[in-house]
Amino acid sequence: MTSDPIGREETVSSRQVFAGRILRVRDDEVRLVPGGRLTRREVVEHPGAVAIVAVSPDQSVVLVRQYRYAAGQALLEIPAGTLRPGEDPAACAERELAEETGAQVLSLEPLASLFVSPGFCTERVHLYLARLGQVAAGAPHPDEDERLEVVVLPLEEALAMVRDGRLPDAKSAAGLLLARDRLDAEARC
Repeated sequence: MTSDPIGREETVSSRQVFAGRILRVRDDEVRLVPGGRLTRREVVEHPGAVAIVAVSPDQSVVLVRQYRYAAGQALLEIPAGTLRPGEDPAACAERELAEETGAQVLSLEPLASLFVSPGFCTERVHLYLARLGQVAAGAPHPDEDERLEVVVLPLEEALAMVRDGRLPDAKSAAGLLLARDRLDAEARC
């Protein structure tokens, strides 16, 4: 029998301390196994999200600039949105891309499914590569509490912005880098 050097944690008790429109927060008491020591874990429960790297035939990407209250500034990001209860992530990706940018998808490919901050949050972001026939086929129609500016940049310029810190959003950085790898691999074939 092999010993597990990491172990696991068992929930002893759980108490919801906040329930909002999008997320809930709970305070859990857990037992560390092996050892039995009791400790606390604060967990933010989030339904999950999608984020889309939308690429046109000329290798431009469709981004959105929006004010992010928690960050205290406007950020340039790939289009993204929260999953509705029971919603298929791919369907959510197509819906969010159309809502935020007006772009219509020719094809949609999964890139990765990543935890945002697993030390305290359940949110998982499903990243997609969307291939577009053109940059935007229609008008954006964001949610009533969203104010967005659609920004179209060459993929290489967006990647340079990730590298020099002008595009500091983690889901966007991961999505752009994964999309570039996928597109480069296809170009080599």
